[in-house]
Amino acid sequence: MTPQENSTRTAEAQPAAVFVRPPVLKKRADFLRAANARRQGTSGFHLQARERGDDAPFRVGYTCSKKVGNAVARNRAKRRLREIARLVMHNHAQAGWDYVLIGRKEITATADFKQMQKDLIWALRKVHK
Repeated sequence: MTPQENSTRTAEAQPAAVFVRPPVLKKRADFLRAANARRQGTSGFHLQARERGDDAPFRVGYTCSKKVGNAVARNRAKRRLREIARLVMHNHAQAGWDYVLIGRKEITATADFKQMQKDLIWALRKVHK
């Protein structure tokens, strides 16, 4: 077997890494509508959720105010929120809903990552009751 055939065979045997990013809210009006809907706080972040009334896929928005810290701290908090949403939302979010994850001051950027995932699952269950 040639080295090229061997590398092709090993590439086929290993599953490809999958990166599934949830659709993102971008318009201010969508964030404002979610702010007037259901909400649930957790220790690491705040969740707002709104049922749109259609069968389109769920969408997620992320925000951190200047209370969270400087630009570096806000970006770190939003990166963490995006990652927990990527890991959790596809299994627990419902189609036709908009979600907004809001970072909390000095907590979102430093909280335990596994606990934040559990908190998001808990918050989604509470919002959908």
